[in-house]
Order: sequence, then structure tokens, then C-alpha cells
Amino acid sequence: MKPILDPATGFKIGLFSANCTGGLAVTKIPERWSASYEDNVALAKLSDELGIDFLLPIARWIGYGGDTNFHGGVLDPVVLAAAQLAVTERLTVFSTIHTAFNHPLVAAKELATLDQIGPGRAGLNVVAGWNKPEYEAMGVELPTDHDRRYAMAQEWFEIVSRIWSEPGSFDHEGEFYSLKGVEGDPKPMDGKVPILNAGSSPQGMDYAGHNASFLFTIVADSASGGDKVKEIADLARERYGREVGAFTPCHVVCRPTHEEAEQFLDYYANENADWAAVDNLMELQGLHAQSFTPEMLATFRERFAAGHGTLPLIGTPDEVAQSLIELAGSGFGGCTVSFVDYLGELPYFVEEVVPRLESAGIRTPR
Repeated sequence: MKPILDPATGFKIGLFSANCTGGLAVTKIPERWSASYEDNVALAKLSDELGIDFLLPIARWIGYGGDTNFHGGVLDPVVLAAAQLAVTERLTVFSTIHTAFNHPLVAAKELATLDQIGPGRAGLNVVAGWNKPEYEAMGVELPTDHDRRYAMAQEWFEIVSRIWSEPGSFDHEGEFYSLKGVEGDPKPMDGKVPILNAGSSPQGMDYAGHNASFLFTIVADSASGGDKVKEIADLARERYGREVGAFTPCHVVCRPTHEEAEQFLDYYANENADWAAVDNLMELQGLHAQSFTPEMLATFRERFAAGHGTLPLIGTPDEVAQSLIELAGSGFGGCTVSFVDYLGELPYFVEEVVPRLESAGIRTPR
């Protein structure tokens, strides 16, 4: 059983997007996250030591412009996972892989190798694709309808799953791939790895229900998030006979007083926001992705500056913990968190917030 899938540990906590310059904060402040290799390895070691459950990087090839070219500097998640798994003992490390840009035979081999490096601790975050400039950079056409993107992603995943589960070799003749003599060895230690899939569209929800261990979904608040948790759980059970949980991404500013937290939020996400990059990011999300509803995009500009549109957890340890307790009460199995300075802010979060989650009974002490 993979550590991240063990329900006995309770509400899961992961770190999101630390392989990207700025993390999730679209800010111009000089102390914004560097996303250097050295900092990411140090963060993996610290997360392992402090009991964080998993790391979730993203895959990006084109930045969002503005003064900082937000997410213009990104460490490859597969290569980085190898380094992070090699220096940790408990941490699960996901690799984000875009099905449109990565051949399934290559991806299957990469994930199986990672699962050997960190025995049983590799994970896969499957992305069907949405960012048109990246498609253009790759010389690949972005399908205009979600159905075709997810049809390709489904065939991709079925090939990967066969490589991981079947001995010997096989041929595959499908709509998107025509393969002969496919084989793969070694295989993941348990024959599979935990699967994340981000999606809010009907196609994305169906894909997660069919394939994923957890749906990774954006929510406006914990109350409305409960509807999404129920939707994916019901869909997976009724349509595919599977149990699928849900995670949601959050950005955190936790300080001893609420005023200190609000002041820092205003400093990095208002006074020093990279608004040109924010607007570019939001425009692309509105044109080609369905992670955010039109209503969210119309009102979330400041939230995008603060944390890429993810759920804000701003305030004292009591306030941040209460928000996480509410997420757990809505049915979420866990969340990711991001910080302006992951290395500097993570210890305070673990020291002050996590014990409150344990006292509330939603997370088991390690």
C-alpha cells in the first residue's frame, strides 16, 4: 500500500508547484521563491523530516510574461523526482506528465524507474493539456474540444497501465497510437503508482473517476468543495465501481497575528503583484481550460496574484487550521499548500498548524 493512499494517516498535506519560479505567487518581490535545484532538494529533505506527505510539481515550458515571466523557470518534474526520491525516506513524489507531449512507453519507464529509486513512493499526475502556447512551442495542435483531449489521455493511460501490469509484450492499435511489440521492465513495485488528475470539466471528472486515485480540483470555498467531492465519489462508484478521493490546492500565509498575515499578503499580492502575468495567466485559463468557472475568473484576480487562483488560507495558526478542518469536513482527503518562501514558512506551518489538525482528529501524528 502506498503511503499516500493509507487512510489511517488522515488528512494528507502536500506541497505544490515548488519546482517553478515564484511557486504559485505571481509577485515581483525580490524574496520570491527561486525554484532552484538546491532549494528543491533542501525542501524535499525538510518535508520528509517534518512529515509532509507528498510533493506535487507542475510541468511548464512557456512562462506567462509580465515583469517576472512567471513560471518561465521550471525544473523538469520527472528528473527532479529522481533527485528528491533519492534523498528522502517517506515522502511520495509525484511527476506531472502531459499526455500530449510524452510518449506512454517513455512515461511508463520513467515512473517505474522512479518507483525503484524511492521504493513505492513515486506518483503520477496526469495532465490532458490546455495551454495553447505550449502546444504551439511543441508544434502540436491543441484540440479545440475537451472530448478529444481526454480520449487521447485515456488511450495513453491504458497503454501505460498495460505496460505496468502485463508480462511479455503486446501490440496496440488505437485512435492515437499504433504500437507493436510493446514491453516494459522493471514495473512499479506494486504494479501501479498513485494517480492524480486535475479536472473540473465533465470530461475531466469522468477521466478522474475512471483512472485516478484522487481528483485534484480547484474550489471557491470549502462549502462548495463538498459538492465536488460528492460528485466525483458518486461518479466513480456508479460508473466505474471505483473509490476516488479529492484534493484541493491552497496557498498559505500563516503568521502569529491576523494583521501580520494580511500585511504580508498585501505586500506580495497587491503592492508588488505582477499584474501583467496575472492577466495573461487568467486569459489562458479562460480560453483553454475549465479548472475555473467563469464566475471564479471574473472575481479571482487578486486570488490569482496571491496563489494562482487556489484557495487562500490567510491568518493565524488557529484560522488556517480551522479552514483545513472545514475542508476535511467537506470530504476532502487532503490538500496541497504553497508559500511565498517554502523553506522559510513550512517549519512554522508544521509546528503550529499541523498539531491543531491532529488535535481535531483529522490527521494522525507520525
